Amino acid sequence: MNFQLNDSVVVKIGVKDPDTGMDIGKWQGRITEIGEDKLLCIDWDSLTLKNIPDSYITTCEEEGFGWNQYYTYATDVEKTEPRDTEDDVDEMIGILNDKHAWDHLGKEGEGIKEVLREIALDDEAALEAWDKHLRQVLTFPFQAEVKELQERGPLRMGDRITVEKIDSYIDDLRGIFVKVTKKKSSYVFPLADLEAVDTKRSNFQPLRSYVIWFANH
Repeated sequence: MNFQLNDSVVVKIGVKDPDTGMDIGKWQGRITEIGEDKLLCIDWDSLTLKNIPDSYITTCEEEGFGWNQYYTYATDVEKTEPRDTEDDVDEMIGILNDKHAWDHLGKEGEGIKEVLREIALDDEAALEAWDKHLRQVLTFPFQAEVKELQERGPLRMGDRITVEKIDSYIDDLRGIFVKVTKKKSSYVFPLADLEAVDTKRSNFQPLRSYVIWFANH
């Protein structure tokens, strides 16, 4: 069968994705590229994207695979009628990108999604959610180390300090601040520049999730 660009095709029953083992029979999309060896690039349509299992997208994000398109040979698909528009596809991809934005970060990504599950994607609301969450889960005081290069100020990368409590100040550029002490001196310092020293205590993972979110948001 001869295929053309933008043809709508459906994957034949029984075809599996070799990377994940997922049965992709009846998945439908549009041909966006045709290789010299008859290898087709199929962009999934919005209905297929809507029904893709979350676990499949999560696996693809973690492994670095694409999930909104698929390469396969012409023998694995057949022509069909289109079910949507390209605008529908773009809208669904946007929804799924938001939903799975942190999947590629593994365990830390799970922590991030848990905090931001019901939060609109804007920095102010997200920082407020982190502030509320960390006040609930962190136990004070705890020992931490400065992990980021400091251009100015008395604290330097590698310094060990004691985190006393979360400060009331939140900055759009530097995030949540905490009150810390080093020897007999007290400072207000950005939490995103710290890492809990004791990796086995309950403070380590939520702080690390926040730090990774802040570095990638």
